[in-house]
Amino acid sequence: MTSQEILDFTTKAISDRHGEDTEAYDMRGISILADYYVITSAGSNRQLHAIVNSIVEAAHENNYTDYRIEGTRDSNWLLLDLGDVVVNVFTKEAR
Repeated sequence: MTSQEILDFTTKAISDRHGEDTEAYDMRGISILADYYVITSAGSNRQLHAIVNSIVEAAHENNYTDYRIEGTRDSNWLLLDLGDVVVNVFTKEAR
């Protein structure tokens, strides 16, 4: 799966769960860590987890299982590492 395909299902999942102020940065040729960095905000901790769960569901629907989640259930920030796409989801207060 290409990094663009991962980015596409990721940004759709974020939009479906009403992530706010979403920015996707094309880092190809700039960073060796990832092709894209995505940052989005959630209105609450509950919405933050809904966004991450939606991205994980979309990954599974696309037969993509190479991801890691960093952060705790009570944190105001979660990082989802999808290999070539890294997603940071913050509550508005944390961002």
